[in-house]
Amino acid sequence: MKLQSAVQFIASTFFLCSLAQQGKAQRFNTTGLGSSIGDIIRGLGSETIRELPTPEELFYTSIQVLVGFPEQTIVAIIDQACSLYLASGAINPRFTPNVEEMYFELRTSCKNVSVPLLEAEKLADLPEFDINKKVAIFVSGWHSDSNESYIQDFANAYNCRGDYNFVYLNTAAAIQTLYTWSAYNTEEIGNILAESLRKFTERVPVENIHVIGHSLGAQIVGKTGRQYKNLTGQSLPHITGLDPANPCFNEGETLSGISRGDASFVDIIHTNPGVAGIPESVGDVDFYPGGKGPIKPGCFYFGCSHERSLYYFIESIYPENERNFLAKRCNSLASLDGERCRGSESPMGYAVPYDLAGDYYLDVNADQPYGQNASDNAIIRPNQCGLCESQQ
Repeated sequence: MKLQSAVQFIASTFFLCSLAQQGKAQRFNTTGLGSSIGDIIRGLGSETIRELPTPEELFYTSIQVLVGFPEQTIVAIIDQACSLYLASGAINPRFTPNVEEMYFELRTSCKNVSVPLLEAEKLADLPEFDINKKVAIFVSGWHSDSNESYIQDFANAYNCRGDYNFVYLNTAAAIQTLYTWSAYNTEEIGNILAESLRKFTERVPVENIHVIGHSLGAQIVGKTGRQYKNLTGQSLPHITGLDPANPCFNEGETLSGISRGDASFVDIIHTNPGVAGIPESVGDVDFYPGGKGPIKPGCFYFGCSHERSLYYFIESIYPENERNFLAKRCNSLASLDGERCRGSESPMGYAVPYDLAGDYYLDVNADQPYGQNASDNAIIRPNQCGLCESQQ
């Protein structure tokens, strides 16, 4: 982009940072900050809009420029800039993802096998796929791909259990730009995935399927559940949303994100509410580990708390770890810690009971094992369990 516009944008960003710091010092909330950001960014003018950074540059440049500032400040600026993009008409936020670049990966202990997104039924024909086992399908978030270490951590945990086929949906090529085109892409990919699952469940019992999504992946699987019901007349049994995405969602678009009713049972784990993740309770049951504050214990860098939902869930998958995270229905973490919450404890994560409803709170550890109810021999990373013989 032109140097003058780049300088103008970054200078405005630094000015907004100063406002944020002053607001923090005076204990202003982020609502007023958001209004100030919107007024200032809109004042940049239509010509500057056309010269703003690309969505990817915007996200990463904002983080780099705003190092040391609260995550809320960074996301508030990104949100307002997204609104500016969409309102300007300078870009077209609607395009159809290329399904040929998306595929399923069946991950066993020793092998990864790929199948095109529109041919999910072929998974059942693979010798590595066990038709008698349950199926966990994981959809990751923005700017992620099959090389992310946590995807293999997911596979190791399920392979350790031994009673699941773990399938990862690689949408990397389609969601790289989702922080500007989020509304259209999450809906489109969800529709495509629903059609694929419709064919898949002609071979595999639908009651054996659990669909999990992180961040924008959680918004995708919400749409998948709704569309699957439209196509088949029946609901997916279980959808889990891991810190469903918040930035740039519903900014100038009409989008229904993940919510109760998208499957027979929807559970949500919030770990960065109001920042990278949505703050609202949207599932049949919503868990708030560490409370509704945006920063989780042990997190000191941007995105850490957003990722914690992944690692809490992965830890809960390993055998004997099912009750590592015990939560109570409550209205706040303070009430929980003050022993003002009635009722029994229920597990968050892999072993969540399907009859839970409402908001549940729990405390978590800063380091692994994150679950405060973990035993001394809790599994937190692969050992002999779940690994290929050549790795043992």
